[in-house]
Amino acid sequence: MDSGRKNLGDKMGDKFTPDSSKSTLDKTKDSLTGAGDKVARDVVPDSQKSTGQSTMDKMSRQKDANKNESILDKAKGALGMDKH
Repeated sequence: MDSGRKNLGDKMGDKFTPDSSKSTLDKTKDSLTGAGDKVARDVVPDSQKSTGQSTMDKMSRQKDANKNESILDKAKGALGMDKH
């Protein structure tokens, strides 16, 4: 695992645990760590990441590109501010 990044197990646990089962603190933590992970994903070159992290980041960037959102929309989504 790359320093400061969530490992795959933690990411999967966050995704598969229903929001209704999470406390407000857990939801906030997930949003903040997710936003931090996206920043690290885009700032650190893939050549400086482990193979697994690089692969996961490439898939994540592709998923975000398919959403066709602006950077501001992505930031709002990562922080949970896009939900009404």
